[in-house]
Amino acid sequence: MSFSSNAKEEICGLTRSACCRKALLYGMLQTGHAFSSEGISLLTEQGGTADLYAGLLREICGVQPAEEPRESGGRYVYLPLAAHRQQVLAAFGHTGREVTLRLNRANFECEDCAAAYLAGVFLACGAITNPENAYHLEFRLPYYTLSRDLVALMGEMDLRPKQGSRKGSRLLYFKESEQIEDCLTRMGATGASLELMGVKMVKDIRNNANRVVNCESANIDKTVAAAAPQLEAIRRLRERGTMGLLPQELRELAELRCDNPEMSLRELGAALDPPISRSGVNHRLQRIMEFAEDN
Repeated sequence: MSFSSNAKEEICGLTRSACCRKALLYGMLQTGHAFSSEGISLLTEQGGTADLYAGLLREICGVQPAEEPRESGGRYVYLPLAAHRQQVLAAFGHTGREVTLRLNRANFECEDCAAAYLAGVFLACGAITNPENAYHLEFRLPYYTLSRDLVALMGEMDLRPKQGSRKGSRLLYFKESEQIEDCLTRMGATGASLELMGVKMVKDIRNNANRVVNCESANIDKTVAAAAPQLEAIRRLRERGTMGLLPQELRELAELRCDNPEMSLRELGAALDPPISRSGVNHRLQRIMEFAEDN
């Protein structure tokens, strides 16, 4: 199963109070396939979501939904009887003839109902990308005004979604990992939130390790580039047979540099006996290069 499917299955499996179960169903109804006197339905690929939707309609509204299979493998759950649709609409304070669909906050009876409603919205029209690939959680809403109401509701939960549109639907989405973690936690998908945190932690460690490796590689490249003229000077001294004319301390350093082109000045100084400072090594190397110019 996908990361998104796992998160939804986790939400479906939670135990909630009666009022929060009603708020959850309300979120699924408002953002599902249809919610009006003409039709109340949900189209989903998640078995747990379809079962929860049908079960809550029976439990809370006392109506029996029907179901039709889809060739794509999804499940289409709907209310075929007009009387049952009107019964459900009335249960949530709607007539089905509203000009635009709005959030009726009278359906929130306790402080946890808003989060339960958000969880229902996610089950009906939400999706989350595998955090191994990218950080992205979105809600695809069918009504503009309802999307504005949901933005306000999220703001009260310290969630700040970005907004956009896609094929006539309104999009509310998050791309910051912290906001996605908070949103998942609010909806009750704490396992998915913890998994995302773990993935992010591994990514951070991997990125830091790569950064260190790249930094060390760049430093080695710089050291080798700086050593090139020194090595060239030592090569010329050897070819001319004038290495023996160097003072003992310069000859030792020349041999050490020739054998270790990747060593930094500080490392060269530490390898000498007795050790000398970085500036001391640099001064001796300059003397070797000047000697090579004259000899």
